[in-house]
Amino acid sequence: MGLIPKDQLRQLIKEHNLQTMGDVQKALKDIFAETLQEMLEAELDTELGYAKHDSKQKQTKNSRNGYSKKTVTSEYGELDLTIPRDRLGEFEPAIVKKHQRHVTGIEDQIVSMYAKGMSTRDIQDHLHNLYGLEVSPTLISNVTAKLLPLIKEWQNRPLQSVYSVVFMDAIHFKVKQDGQIISKAAYMVIGIDLEGYKDVLGIWIGENESAKFWLHVLTDLKNRGVQDILIICVDNLKGFSEAIAASYPQTEVQKCIIHQIRNSIKYVSYKDLKKITTALRPIYTAPTEEAALLELDQFEETWGKQYPLIVRSWRSNWDELATFFKYSPELRKLIYTTNMIESYHRQLRKVTKGKSIFPTDESLLKMLYLATMDVIRKWTGRVQNWGQILLQLTVHFPERVQIR
Repeated sequence: MGLIPKDQLRQLIKEHNLQTMGDVQKALKDIFAETLQEMLEAELDTELGYAKHDSKQKQTKNSRNGYSKKTVTSEYGELDLTIPRDRLGEFEPAIVKKHQRHVTGIEDQIVSMYAKGMSTRDIQDHLHNLYGLEVSPTLISNVTAKLLPLIKEWQNRPLQSVYSVVFMDAIHFKVKQDGQIISKAAYMVIGIDLEGYKDVLGIWIGENESAKFWLHVLTDLKNRGVQDILIICVDNLKGFSEAIAASYPQTEVQKCIIHQIRNSIKYVSYKDLKKITTALRPIYTAPTEEAALLELDQFEETWGKQYPLIVRSWRSNWDELATFFKYSPELRKLIYTTNMIESYHRQLRKVTKGKSIFPTDESLLKMLYLATMDVIRKWTGRVQNWGQILLQLTVHFPERVQIR
């Protein structure tokens, strides 16, 4: 059964001569305003313990004390209300709170649209077309600014004491600062706990990407309760390994094979590109480290004279490129690249692609946080083959992995 009986609806349509969608919208606006007004009156009746003009039931020293005018925004546009007052100033309306200017999901809608990467202009146009609301850029900024305490709380939340695998990488954006447009790095960390669940451990905004800032990130993780990380997967940024060793000396480092290949082909002429990538493949797909080293020797024999920098790069980084060889295929597949965090970055790019330049670090952080919350909500299951992976970790790290 509907909220309003059909005969009453028909009577309403007839009395108000409703013929168009605009007529219906106006009628709903009036009904909504009248309903809010009656709910405010009922709240004060409950507060005082007696209805208006029924002083015989009065058992309090408090009483009504007129009204104050208030304009609020709703899905139907602006509404003019008269808020009932009490003489002792004890009445706190619940339906329309003091200082509340919106009686709608308008703030939630603004945040939702902001999270989808919509520009301030797009949000303004959408709300105007849908509800006829004139929303200022300042209002949108003020609404999204309410996220900052939530972001701060999330960024400083306690973390688990041990993570099995952590992925670290940065993504770059253009941000205005001191009248200039500069490149900023958003430092991201994804952690997989001992239960096999992944989470974004934090987002840090800094200038450029540097090992020094990564040391700051690692120190922050330690201060938030992360005592041990078994394996950290990173790109080939210079100084990264030293920063990790300074914070977590027992942690094994796996440098991303895909990043290594990308760095290698920077030195290659176009005509040799396919040959080089084909020749590198047997190295990182070898069954053992010994077999991989033989393949690297073979690569050097064939291409070493023409591309000595490639061979030098693989050999100088070998200890941390070859970490994954000690593990079985399930764990190898998880750690040999930073694909997990790059997939997360791709989802962030979808949201931020409409913003070529961010006005402040805070505006960038707000959008990345909202997009991250959307991503995390979809991470409901464990990492694939986690049971087998955990058994391997207990063998390789018997003193550091405790199964409950």
